[in-house]
Amino acid sequence: MDAFLDQLWIARWAIAAGLVYTVEISLAAILVGSLIGTFVGLGLTYGALPVRFVCRLYTDFVRGTPVLVLILATFYILAVAGLQLTAMQAGILALAVFCGAHVAEMLRGALQAIPRGQAEAARSIGLTFRQIFVYVLAPQALRQVIPTWINTAAELVKASTLLSIIGVSELLLVTQEVISRNYLSLEFYGFAGLLYFLVNFAIERLGKAVDRRLAY
Repeated sequence: MDAFLDQLWIARWAIAAGLVYTVEISLAAILVGSLIGTFVGLGLTYGALPVRFVCRLYTDFVRGTPVLVLILATFYILAVAGLQLTAMQAGILALAVFCGAHVAEMLRGALQAIPRGQAEAARSIGLTFRQIFVYVLAPQALRQVIPTWINTAAELVKASTLLSIIGVSELLLVTQEVISRNYLSLEFYGFAGLLYFLVNFAIERLGKAVDRRLAY
């Protein structure tokens, strides 16, 4: 234990930086992915036939593709196509695309569960589609989406460990680099697991707080 604490103190700033990277990557992917998912979910629910077809193709393809494949494809294929992204940018994009497909399906299911008469009543008093979505549909859909959105956010945090494959200095890669110097594998992997748990626990608490707030 003393050896672990000594090595942990030596590597404290590296591990802290890796944790910050993990939180930043996860937060960016969740926010961008939720935005993508909102538009795709609206397309799936209310779009014209060609729009629904494209949105369905996107969601089915991404949800059926392993996250690691998405990360590698985003990093390498886009580079070959001439779009030069850093490893971190490619990782965030891949995770956001993955998140967007799942959020789109959540939103589609939530919107379709709302009685159509509510939107028709709002339209009859002159509200635009944007106003109907913001004031009528979104608040009700959000209550249904929050629990599954929490699970998706937690999955993204865990999926961020895969970014070490393309050289992103997130928590797992930093932990592996520390272990390569001191060979304390069990201790440092256990400590990294604890940090991942704390991040996901914070997401869960935040999500439940929002859920309780929306319930009133």
